[in-house]
Amino acid sequence: MLNFDHFALFLSNNSDKKLIIQYIISGKYFPETVHKKVIVFSELSLKELIEKEDKFGALEAMQNTNRSIATLSGGEQKKALLKYCLLQKPDYLILDNPFDNLDFKSQENLKVELAQISKEILIIQLINRKADKLSFIETEITVDSNNRIPNSIVEFNLNANIESNHLTISDIIPEPLKPQMIDYEQLVKLKNVTIQYNGRTIIKNINWEIKKGEFWQLMGPNGSGKTTILSMIIGDNPKAFGQNITLFGQLKGSGEAVWDIKKLMGYFTPSMVNLFARNTSLEHMIVSGIFDSIGLYNVPSERHIRLANEWLKVLNLKHLAKKPFYRLTVGQQRLAMIARAMIKHPPLLILDEPIAGLDDANALTICKLINKIAAESNTAILYVSHRNEVDLNPKYIYELTPSEFGSTGKVV
Repeated sequence: MLNFDHFALFLSNNSDKKLIIQYIISGKYFPETVHKKVIVFSELSLKELIEKEDKFGALEAMQNTNRSIATLSGGEQKKALLKYCLLQKPDYLILDNPFDNLDFKSQENLKVELAQISKEILIIQLINRKADKLSFIETEITVDSNNRIPNSIVEFNLNANIESNHLTISDIIPEPLKPQMIDYEQLVKLKNVTIQYNGRTIIKNINWEIKKGEFWQLMGPNGSGKTTILSMIIGDNPKAFGQNITLFGQLKGSGEAVWDIKKLMGYFTPSMVNLFARNTSLEHMIVSGIFDSIGLYNVPSERHIRLANEWLKVLNLKHLAKKPFYRLTVGQQRLAMIARAMIKHPPLLILDEPIAGLDDANALTICKLINKIAAESNTAILYVSHRNEVDLNPKYIYELTPSEFGSTGKVV
């Protein structure tokens, strides 16, 4: 019988997660956990497990299989990690955003396993999104900006509903310095596209069109082919050649210049944040979108600076214009990167998991910005995520459904 409740700790993107985990283990948050055996279930733990398997060979958690953890899907990897954690016979588990990067089905399967485990092992869940809270956890605690929790059980529920301060979006988005003139309605067309890797079909007979000004979400579970389709549109997948793919009125493989195609797209994925040098100011980072460069290698004109600051005004970040980009909060960085991708009003804006890892407040702000761009520009938006955001308003959804014969797609 467990002698105290399971807990859900709500964190903001400004929380010091490593410090919070240390506080839990040391008993600073919960005296009951002192001298107990703790195992942390996290992306870092998974990475360490994969490295351990690579160094020592098959681990006990993977016995009776012919596969390594690194080759498994996201859901299967989390299942293997959970099995490994339980083999250590912990007194309690710290679950660090256990559902990050998992599709709906994988999340549901993991929830069933965790609910069963919770009958025997104490669980403390660290999460950024309230929708991810495990249903069997009743006690919710919000960690404040100084990584503190309430001093008594009486205060827990009072603090549980406090939302983080979040950025606001204001004003009309600014016009580009030079309008993008396109004389065709159809930006992307995939006709009967089938892609195979090592004899395995990834996507099969995909037929899909994106037209000027449309707002699409591309959905599908992990491994369904979302990344494959994106790479063919962006131009980074050689398997796109020979397929019936038309981009901006030109059949792929008919002599088009890849960089000319890329100039007609704005693109953002969270991993891009790490590409910007430490001395790049927020203002210059946004200006770099005009030149399609990672970093600013051209001397910006007054018009360039003025346009960047108009975007910063929309984002309510103008007071941070000269601040180094790397010193901004995660939410501020994401907003700025989307503004950078949009500064030229490209015919197509591709946003690949732009909300992944954000807390509720920052996710809401990003959704507001994307909805605003859709409403106030002629740019078509392709938003890619397996997660349905209730605050996001795509007009169309293209969903991939995997099978042993390859993923098929349809408009839903």
